[in-house]
Amino acid sequence: MKGLKGVLKRKIIITAIFWCIPLLTFPASLFVQLGLPSPEPIMFVRLLGAAYLALVVGYYMGLKGLDSGANPVPVLSMGIASNGLAFLILTFFGINGSWSSWGTGAQIFMWLSAAGALLITVNLLRFRMRVKVI
Repeated sequence: MKGLKGVLKRKIIITAIFWCIPLLTFPASLFVQLGLPSPEPIMFVRLLGAAYLALVVGYYMGLKGLDSGANPVPVLSMGIASNGLAFLILTFFGINGSWSSWGTGAQIFMWLSAAGALLITVNLLRFRMRVKVI
């Protein structure tokens, strides 16, 4: 499952750089400078960053499991649920104009995030269809 390893590696890097690090470390003022609303209270942003970090750990463990021949179904299921729901939620709120007042860069980031979540979901579903349930 060489291709799955590539998908997991990309997912780890993208999630860490674009979601975990900003949500765990950026001050509220930087979100505003990037065209996003000020996150209030910041505690919920930090908790979301922690949840994304937990997903990164899950993807990493899945990647390591592939190296040892472990069944990839658990990590595939986690990724399909996480990314599939992220795509649906982002698309719903995007279509309903939830971030229409945000800066242009922030809006582009959100739409690219929705598209990326869809692409990851489709790739993970493709791999999932090839694996037997144990």
